Amino acid sequence: MFNGKLIVAAALVCVANAGFAQTDAPVTVKSEPGKVTASSTVKKTATVVSIEPATRTVMLKDSKGKVVQLVVGEEARNFDQLKVGDVVNVEYSQALTMMLKKTNAPLTANETETLQRAPEGAKPGGSASRQVTIMANVIAVNHQSGVVTLKGPQGNTVDLVVQDPEQLKRIKKGDQIQAVYTEAVAISVEPVAAK
Repeated sequence: MFNGKLIVAAALVCVANAGFAQTDAPVTVKSEPGKVTASSTVKKTATVVSIEPATRTVMLKDSKGKVVQLVVGEEARNFDQLKVGDVVNVEYSQALTMMLKKTNAPLTANETETLQRAPEGAKPGGSASRQVTIMANVIAVNHQSGVVTLKGPQGNTVDLVVQDPEQLKRIKKGDQIQAVYTEAVAISVEPVAAK
């Protein structure tokens, strides 16, 4: 997950996973020869129903009446701009792409993170993303069970079940698989509507 300084991600975890997330977020799968991508996006909206400035605690209520408590860390700018009635929009997306490579590249694992916070004086919000890229060797292919065994850069092995027989036909021992995992969160706050 994102490092501790990324308040945006912390807020996402509280809003999306602690009660507002769909339990079965729709997953989209796209496949082409030698490449498969699975992705999912969850969008949620909640309203600020109470704020405790001393503890930086915010209570959020979704459209179904579910209330979640969120403690906003010091890293989040503009906490004092929050008002009861403000609308908090959260969008969380994740994707995993697996690509077959007929190369002999070095086994690697790389991670990059980005963070964008709201400007000083604006409503709290921002976005954060993380991308992990791993290159692994195919060390075994079982065409009967559909299991492909990969060995990663740290020497660990993983068994993947390849359900598409056409994709499985393309994979041979000695090939490489590049896996790219991406997750992103964006949080925005809309001011309470004027009366």
